This record gives sequence, C-alpha cells and structure tokens, in this order.
Amino acid sequence: MTNIHEARCSCGELRIACTGEPVRRSMCHCLACQRRTGSIFGVQVRYPRNQIVSVSGEHAEYVRVGDSGSTARFRFCPRCGSTVYWELDAVPGEVAIAVGAFADPAWPPPRHSVYEERRHPWIRFDPDLPIEREV
Repeated sequence: MTNIHEARCSCGELRIACTGEPVRRSMCHCLACQRRTGSIFGVQVRYPRNQIVSVSGEHAEYVRVGDSGSTARFRFCPRCGSTVYWELDAVPGEVAIAVGAFADPAWPPPRHSVYEERRHPWIRFDPDLPIEREV
C-alpha cells in the first residue's frame, strides 16, 4: 500500500496530494524564499508530476524570475494566502511542495541546502544531518 501525502493551505481550500517519496528534499535561504514564507528559509520537497494524485481548490499564481533567470510559478490560496506548491521551468516534470503545508512533524529533514551565503548566521544545523550545502 502506497502512502498518500496531502499538503494544504491554512484554510484548507487549496490541496495537493502526492504518493511515494519525493525526489528531492531541500531548504532555500534565498531572500525571495525568506520573503515568500515570512520565515528565514523555505523548505520544500519535489515530486515527479506522475506522483501527484490530485490538486483541488482555487489557486492564484505568482510568477517570479530567479537569480538564474529561470521562472518559478507559485500557486497559493487566494483566501488565506498560503503558498502550497510551485513549478520551476528549470526542472520540468516536477512539482515542488512546501513541507510546512503537510503539517507533519515526522517529515524527514532536508538533504540539500541552497543559497547558504544568505543564511541567517545564527542558524545552526544538527551536525549529524547529511545535508549537501550549496552557496
């Protein structure tokens, strides 16, 4: 039996369900993710499109061009404003989902950390976590 993971916005209107394991678990310290989340970094998982079981609820879209010149299309709830999932033109065929939208404290930790040069200096990671760091 395959587990289905459901992520949703704060009010529950926008939902995305996926199955299996993600192909990437990462955290991003870029300034855009800090602004998008209202936190000091964003944490996301990526699933192949064929592992997305369903998407339901109304969504709005915000399109942003990243530092690399690639476009990201963020889907968020127009009612509560929570970003739930997005697609990166640089990674076709995959869907990124905000880990916090799963509201599951048992979710495995990230394996990648990007834009570390923008990481808040007081952030410390468990030295035993196998995280690939990218500046």
